[in-house]
Amino acid sequence: MFKIMTNRGEVFNSDGKNILQVLQSSEIYLPASCGGKGICGRCKIRIIDGKVKSRSFLGISEEERKRGYVLACKSYPESDVLIELPQKLITVSERISIARIELIEQLFKEAPSLLDPLFKKVNLNLSPPTIEDSQADFERLQHALGRRLSISRQLASKISDFFREKNWQISIVISENSKAFSEDKFSAEQNEIIDLIEPSTKLYGVSVDIGTTTVALALIDIENKRVIDITSCYNSQVSYGDDVITRIIYTEENPQGLAILRKCIVDDINALINTVSIRHGNGKILFVTVAGNTTMSHIFWGINPEYIRHEPYTPALNHYPVWKSSDAELLLESQVPVYTLPCVAGYVGGDVVAGVLASGIYKDEKVSLFIDIGTNGEIVIGNREWLVTASTSAGPCFEGSGISCGIRATEGAVEAFNYHKETDSFEVKIIGNVKPSGICGSGMIDIVAELFSKGIIDRRGKLILGSSKWIKLFDEPRFLISEDCYITQSDIDNIIRAKAALYAGVSTLVGEVGITEKDIAKIYIAGGFGEFLDIRKAIKIGMLPALPEERFIFLGNTSLAGAILCLLSNPLRQKVEELAEYMTYIDLSSSKRFMDEYVSALFIPHTDFKRFPDMIK
Repeated sequence: MFKIMTNRGEVFNSDGKNILQVLQSSEIYLPASCGGKGICGRCKIRIIDGKVKSRSFLGISEEERKRGYVLACKSYPESDVLIELPQKLITVSERISIARIELIEQLFKEAPSLLDPLFKKVNLNLSPPTIEDSQADFERLQHALGRRLSISRQLASKISDFFREKNWQISIVISENSKAFSEDKFSAEQNEIIDLIEPSTKLYGVSVDIGTTTVALALIDIENKRVIDITSCYNSQVSYGDDVITRIIYTEENPQGLAILRKCIVDDINALINTVSIRHGNGKILFVTVAGNTTMSHIFWGINPEYIRHEPYTPALNHYPVWKSSDAELLLESQVPVYTLPCVAGYVGGDVVAGVLASGIYKDEKVSLFIDIGTNGEIVIGNREWLVTASTSAGPCFEGSGISCGIRATEGAVEAFNYHKETDSFEVKIIGNVKPSGICGSGMIDIVAELFSKGIIDRRGKLILGSSKWIKLFDEPRFLISEDCYITQSDIDNIIRAKAALYAGVSTLVGEVGITEKDIAKIYIAGGFGEFLDIRKAIKIGMLPALPEERFIFLGNTSLAGAILCLLSNPLRQKVEELAEYMTYIDLSSSKRFMDEYVSALFIPHTDFKRFPDMIK
């Protein structure tokens, strides 16, 4: 057994594992888009001292090899080693998209009757038992409330002492469960006592968005019915793969894979819960709502996601019972209910249903389009009479992965770009106003749009000589932003494939429902990447329909917003279950129309000039 020492002073035992696995088990997360298969080249480290056996150098140049760089996932210590970690580890510093609280507040302002939280405090002054009235304590409570309730065994064991200690003047918390499904499918949930509390105790609820890349959590003051805090972090699973497919494969190929990924997300949520608990002190978190894509929801509950990846792409379940925090391994009172927003299909999850709820497209008379842009592009089209949904795999390039110098929207990321052909010069906007260290999704869209419109790349995205910023290195053209920041021909090809997949998904749904793009009254864009997108440039490369800018509406993190709405409103919780049943899912993987649309979209902006009349110059 050899020791692994880092330039930051940590010391670990290798225990026969590769360096990436050792770092992961010690909660040091390197970027590893491929899940440790040695094909993405992102987990580079430098060996300062010692000897390692490396099984692959894919993505590492000869010059880097001479300087001691190896892939952590393919390198095994053969002696004690000292390694240099990259400056850019996976941290919580990303500019994460947050739910727009004003949208939530406006909804309840317009319809105050909807404001009906999933649990509430009830203060009671019970009559103590006597010889003449020796009714059991729990039945006495139900009689005072005038309704039947359920109670956990754990709480039932405490009520007799609690009632007498409080001299029969008690405060209880009841979960107000409505019928979540129609009578012919599922039975109504019974209201339940979830805690016995002091009258002065503040009641909190927590809503969580489990994103593939990030996790966001909102703390809600139930008695005042408002959001009082929001915090966020990376989803620690990113060190095991950038997208859901890579993570599912990880669970298939590793006996403890599911347990490892589940621990990652549970630890992340617990850390965020601890953060808001410290900030807000005296109070109890007594209900949790969770929204995530189908794979993330499965992993959170420790349910095997394997069959989501294989045809016919079937999840274990779409509608989740209200399980307890002890089942979720959350560091809360064991009986706290955890409600999971329902999914529609293997690749349309609770995060999308939450987005439909938060956007309100299910109430619109005119046809609207909802797009959540990320590794997968989830799309919903419809109005108050019908909703059709699909998911298209755009790949991780919009979130900073799979690109030579791609990074997420963190400090040092190029997020905007303007090129001046007459002087062969450009201007960039960099997050944090520091030296550029990479390019985030919005920056990539800007670069491709600008280079196309200025004639530096052609309609296929291929280089046309005409800029001194293009150089050829390792037999591939690069456009230099700085010495260490550039975009390659392969990167541009990846971006074109990603934008083509997204646009093809939209155009396929438009065709399937028998309308044209001009019939779309509003386009709601959700997700962290979408919030920082320049609509004009996204249209210029053919990523989004060529519609007037005023039709595009940015909504931020609608997954978190939907989870908050479900915590604050029993009627909306019921509505979200109905929406999941109501939405028609179209599988694009078997759609000939989608493949035709995709191939046609592999040009800038498109092979059909008529779709983008103002973009062709």
